Formats: sequence, C-alpha cells, structure tokens
Amino acid sequence: MRSQDFQVGPSVMEGLNAFLTNPDNSLLGDLRRVVAKYGSVEEINARAREAGRIESLLRRLERLNSPYIEDLEWLMTAREEGKFIPISSYRARVSPERPAWEYDAARPVTLEISALQYFPWIVVEARQCIERGEVLPGRFIRVRKMKEQEADGGDLPAVRAAMKILGASCVETLDTKGTDGSNVHLGGPETLTGYFGGIGQPNGHPLQWVDEALYYYVNYGVDEVLNINPGTVFLGYLLYRLGVNIRFKISVFMGNDNPYAVLWTLLAARMFARDDGSTPLSGFNLSNSIDDGNLARAAAVRKDLGLEDQVRIEHHITETWKSIVRQPYDRRAGLVELARTIPNISAKHEGGNPEDEKDLAHPSDIFDYFRDRKEIEASGEMDVLMGNYMLKHKAVNATAEALTRAGLSFVAADAHRR
Repeated sequence: MRSQDFQVGPSVMEGLNAFLTNPDNSLLGDLRRVVAKYGSVEEINARAREAGRIESLLRRLERLNSPYIEDLEWLMTAREEGKFIPISSYRARVSPERPAWEYDAARPVTLEISALQYFPWIVVEARQCIERGEVLPGRFIRVRKMKEQEADGGDLPAVRAAMKILGASCVETLDTKGTDGSNVHLGGPETLTGYFGGIGQPNGHPLQWVDEALYYYVNYGVDEVLNINPGTVFLGYLLYRLGVNIRFKISVFMGNDNPYAVLWTLLAARMFARDDGSTPLSGFNLSNSIDDGNLARAAAVRKDLGLEDQVRIEHHITETWKSIVRQPYDRRAGLVELARTIPNISAKHEGGNPEDEKDLAHPSDIFDYFRDRKEIEASGEMDVLMGNYMLKHKAVNATAEALTRAGLSFVAADAHRR
C-alpha cells in the first residue's frame, strides 16, 4: 500500500465545489436565508461590535435598572487600581526559589472554569481572588438557559461586561439543542440511553441554532458559543466562511475520543477556513475517556494541519462529582506533563477537587446546569450551587499552583497583568 492511496483526487474536489456552489442547493440556500434575516454580513458584524462594547452593555443595564451595575463599577475600579495579584507576585509567593526567567512562557495553559451560571458568582470569585491572592481563570464557560439569563435583571449583558473588564474569554451555550424537547429520545436521567448519539440537533434544529447564535451576536455581542453536533459544527464553519465573526468551541458531549475523530473534525476546519487561513473553531473539548498519549497524538494532528495556534485543546482536569464520569476523576498530574510539550491547551475545571467533593451533602452535579433559577431558589440551594462553583475555583487555583511549581506558565484573566 502507498501513502498516495489516501490522496483526494482533483475530480472529487471539483465535484465538492460544484455541490457547494450550486445555486439550487437547498441546504445551503436555507442557511443564506437565515443569515439574511439579520442583514448583510457587514451589517451583522457592525451591530455585534456595537452591542458588545462595554458602554453599550452598561447602557442596556441602566435601561433595565439592573442591580448588577454597582458590582460592575466595583470590578472596573478593582481592575484599574491593580487590586488583582500580578502573575509575577503570584509566582514569587508559590515558588519563591524559582527565578522569573526560568518559567516556560512558550506553552501557557489557559485556566478554564465551567459553568459560570450567575453573574453574582463572578463577583464573589473576584473578591476572593483579591482577598487571598488567587487567580481568576482566563476562560469561562456558561450553560445557563439563554432566555432565562436574558430576562434575569440583565444577567447576560452583566456577564459580558464583566468578561471584558476582567479580560477573559467566555462561551455561551445556546438553548437550541436536543435537551429543549426536540429530541424525542431525551428526558432526564431516566432516558440516558437517548444520549448515546449525543445530545443532538435533530431535524431542522441546526438552522434554528444559527438563528439563535445570530440573535445573541447582534444584540449582545456574544461571539463564541458551544457546539455539540456535527451539523451545527459544519454550519459554524460555513457561517464564518460567509464572513460572520461568530466562533465556537466543540463540547465534550460530541464524544471526540481518539485522534481519528480529531483528524476528521480538523480536516473540515482546514477545508472551510477563510482565505486568510482562519477558522471559527476556537476550542476543541476532547472526550474525558481519551488518554494522555492519544491526546498528544491529536495535538500532533492539529500541528500538522497548521491549526496549533488557532484551535485550543480543552482538557477536563476535574469533572462534576455526579452524573458524568466515574469518580475520582483528576487529570492534573497528566496535564503538567502534557504542558511541557503541547502548546495551546486549556485546563478545564468542571468540578472541585475529588477530595473536596466526596463528602459533600450536595456535590457538584452536571444536571444542576439545567435547573431553572426559580426552582433552585425555591429549594433553598442557590448558595449550595455557588459553593460548588467556588470549589471549582479552588481546583483552578490548585492547577495554577501545580503548573507554577513545575516552572510552567498559565493564562489567567488579563486583570492579573501589570
């Protein structure tokens, strides 16, 4: 057998381009019609830029008479006055014997936390960072229902503003997905087998996903969303190819658990990149079941396809104690070794450290993400869930400390840069 046997022939590529450019292609025509609802590509991007400015977000909150304005003003003051510990000072405290020049700055690990469900949680987290000299993650994931947070006193624009003030990236999870009732196989845990094919975006839902993504993009400047289905991943590539600046990260729920699955996804990212080579795929959450050796092989595929700088490998270090993996689950030691050779990787913390979670009356649970705020408040568990979130923050800082002791660098919120 020859390596040339795998080459894609010119006639195949010619046929593919003919399919994609066929004006009678109803699948792609439907996509163009959804985009056209919001104007031209130039108008869509301009509306999103304006909606996402801090000033625009604050004006929206003022119109809502939001209770979150005062906290945002405090965050701005804290950032401007340099209240957050600088990375150099953090290193000096954690590893005082190591000279500043001995840290490997070539492959910083992005500190990531999930899920930031409510705006007040980021304020509590920021205050604790200042009081204790801890670090805020550089990347936040949200899984709260979009319509609920939009209606909740300005929670959505408040979080968007907070991320810009603190200098962190943020990913939102859209409401359009199989768990919204569209997938007849899914209910709660009692229909778990329905998840074996992924959460799903059945039938016409991929176009609804695009519609929802565009709505939050032009109205709030939400420019990065979670992606859980091959159909919406494909449409995300095409939307970006059209010129709309919405990016996405692929969820762990897609189940990419080997280098061949990664190759398949990244081949499409490369194929549908813009002429400048850029892709909307900003992050790639691999399955929890992938081992460190095959994660490294997946990273090699990413490098060979020229996507190392663009596509972050997002690696779960901790997971919620309940409803997603067997416990104890802790990948921190492996991360430290991977970070020595693999660039552009993030350390995602979805749960607290196992030793902190195992004896809790209410440990972290992935199904808590899907509960309505009213139900949580009625149960009296809002403070409990915030406590779960703060244990995730503790896990983030344990990872920051482990990386620091190993002479490795990390990406925290820009508020720590001075």
